[in-house]
Amino acid sequence: MTEQTPHPMSPQDCLVAIMVAVSASDETIRTAELVKIEGAVNMLPVFAGYDIDRTRRVSQIVFDLFEQEDGLDALFGLVRENLPERLNETAYALACDVAAADGSLAETELRLLEEIRYELSVDRLHAAAIERGARARHTT
Repeated sequence: MTEQTPHPMSPQDCLVAIMVAVSASDETIRTAELVKIEGAVNMLPVFAGYDIDRTRRVSQIVFDLFEQEDGLDALFGLVRENLPERLNETAYALACDVAAADGSLAETELRLLEEIRYELSVDRLHAAAIERGARARHTT
């Protein structure tokens, strides 16, 4: 009897990886972004039963990938392989919330959001609505 190899990342791990990637994309991880990630993991139903201690492991995977030349492509490969399509818009919404959490969007964050939108095949109209919602939630 052969054992099936488990996926290296759960769907929740993928969501955390996307959030961490957005936070790290401008090479400065701000407290507001970390609070947003922790709040999402603690409060959203998609993370019910998720071990928050895994966020550290997933974060390290993202950081390690970002040190490689094709790390972003590898990250998207992992996400596409392990994130159910039904959670693609959720991933994009979480990414937008993390990007908007500190009140400003760096050019690198905007480019990564565009890449996430493309890689996860988020419809442009749906993406605009998600972005508008994030902007409304984070306006001061």
